[in-house]
Amino acid sequence: MRKSKLISKNNQYLIQNYKRYPINIVKGLGSWVYDSDGHRYLDFTSGIAVNNLGHNNREINLSIRKQLKKITHVSNLFLIEEQVKFAEELVKSKPGYKTFFCNSGTEANEAAIKLVRKWGLFNENKKVIVSASGGFHGRTLGSLSATSPKKYREGFYPLVPGFKSVEFNNIDKLEKMISKNKDIAGILLEPIQGEAGVKLAQKNYLKKVENLCKKNKILFMLDEIQVGLGRTGRLYCHEHFNIKPDIICLAKGLGGGLPCGAILAKLKIADFLTPGSHGTTMGGNPLAMTAGLASFNQTKKATFLKEVEKKGKYFLDELKKMKKNKSVKEVRGLGLILAIEFHSEDFAKQFSQKCIKKGLLIILTEKFNIRILPPLNVKINEIRKSIEIFNSVFDEANE
Repeated sequence: MRKSKLISKNNQYLIQNYKRYPINIVKGLGSWVYDSDGHRYLDFTSGIAVNNLGHNNREINLSIRKQLKKITHVSNLFLIEEQVKFAEELVKSKPGYKTFFCNSGTEANEAAIKLVRKWGLFNENKKVIVSASGGFHGRTLGSLSATSPKKYREGFYPLVPGFKSVEFNNIDKLEKMISKNKDIAGILLEPIQGEAGVKLAQKNYLKKVENLCKKNKILFMLDEIQVGLGRTGRLYCHEHFNIKPDIICLAKGLGGGLPCGAILAKLKIADFLTPGSHGTTMGGNPLAMTAGLASFNQTKKATFLKEVEKKGKYFLDELKKMKKNKSVKEVRGLGLILAIEFHSEDFAKQFSQKCIKKGLLIILTEKFNIRILPPLNVKINEIRKSIEIFNSVFDEANE
């Protein structure tokens, strides 16, 4: 189909809730994707951290083909062997937890919120959920109520009651809020705020939050949807901060490219979700579980994670050299989630567009930032290629 016709049909038949680039991606291999016009792009979006192992990963593809010949969907009214196998591997990586599977990140956060509310019912009838300014937890109404930026909320009021927001990385304000509100059941945070422009939790912040939670009998939920499963060079991002959240929310890279989300909940609270209290029709289906397990078995390896950490450090060091450009305000990141923040909104937009024209896909985030999310198995020479493109765009801007 000609691109002009595709755009016309896209506008005619699809609700226009996405602002799409006029690029029709038709195939991918590794870190590269190809459009219908024959152009090749280095994909450093990874489907927004979904394609952790790039495109057309051999092990994932083989597992999917094999499962397609068996069965793709079974209701959760029945035992699902593929689901049990994947849950077992996840729990082996996090002993002392149990798993619930769903289909997406917002569903994982909704499950965590419901679990905390149910737990709170039996613990002094606590109901309030606290999240942080700048945080993004999803677009369904419960997750949206935990998402503080107004641009996501506009037009959807009234939101779900019982949510409060506190400044990210400000432990004093959180402590003050807790002292004034005895009905706080849970705190939901991202260790790295991806949608806010890759804003990292300060070194001791999350540990202090964990201590406050323990002291005040509050459940600590960590949204690792974008940064878990190897993205930061550790299997789980919270391992960098020496904490053990009560609930860990996962998605994006969990399904090996297929829709998949999950929570890991500590044993002491997992059983508060009783039969009929929560569920999903398609979550944990055999096809998604098989693909997810094939992906997880590759990313959980210590040697693989060490390589992610090594490549991430190299990439960050190279990006920091770009701070010599007056247009750059800050460079930050951890592992293979990175960002360049610019002083000018217009420059950030133009920079992003020029990178795409030169064959590098990145994400414009919060107007002033470009977010960089290469596949975890990206090659060093591909990282170098992206650096070349970045430098060429800067050179053109400085002429």
